[in-house]
Amino acid sequence: MGDHLEDGDLIETEGKIPVPREVAEAVRTLIAWAGDDADREGLTDTPLRVARAWKEYCQGYGEDPSIHLSRTFEEVGGYDEIVILRDIPFQSHCEHHMAPIIGKAHIAYLPKDRVVGISKLARVLHGFARRLQVQERLTAEVADCIWDNLHPQGVAVVIEASHSCMTARGVRTPGVVMTTSRMMGVFREDERSRKEVLALMGC
Repeated sequence: MGDHLEDGDLIETEGKIPVPREVAEAVRTLIAWAGDDADREGLTDTPLRVARAWKEYCQGYGEDPSIHLSRTFEEVGGYDEIVILRDIPFQSHCEHHMAPIIGKAHIAYLPKDRVVGISKLARVLHGFARRLQVQERLTAEVADCIWDNLHPQGVAVVIEASHSCMTARGVRTPGVVMTTSRMMGVFREDERSRKEVLALMGC
């Protein structure tokens, strides 16, 4: 982010990533616009903390989630049933208000001849979640990534999440959970397979 900046435009703190001065100043401006004093003791270091936090929240922009699916295994002992990972926690931020999206995902696929380490499914989810998102796109991106890279017989992704842009502002309706799903291959084409995977997910 700061590659194009001249010397002196980066704020250096020992042991921490440097922050472009313009980013820190933008946070100071937001604090002042919200009605507080960015120079008071409790807020002095907040612009740098916020800048570094957002770099972490959005670290998904610096990775290709499909890389996690590049190593697969053929020796599965004849296993040819659904592989499912339930209740994977994740956090993202909505692209409309940059407010937190907090939820869980269920990811399943029906292998054709190869499987992938189960932790890799969670890594794919987190790679896409650590970007500014809308839940519908996040659901589709995770499913498409698995479909395109593992070439399974079917993929099913269901995401359930709470959106702070709705619970903490606007209509301020806490406790509301949004559910999105994407079915591909046999889970889309065959009703019995779809019902089976949804039942396994607890949906």
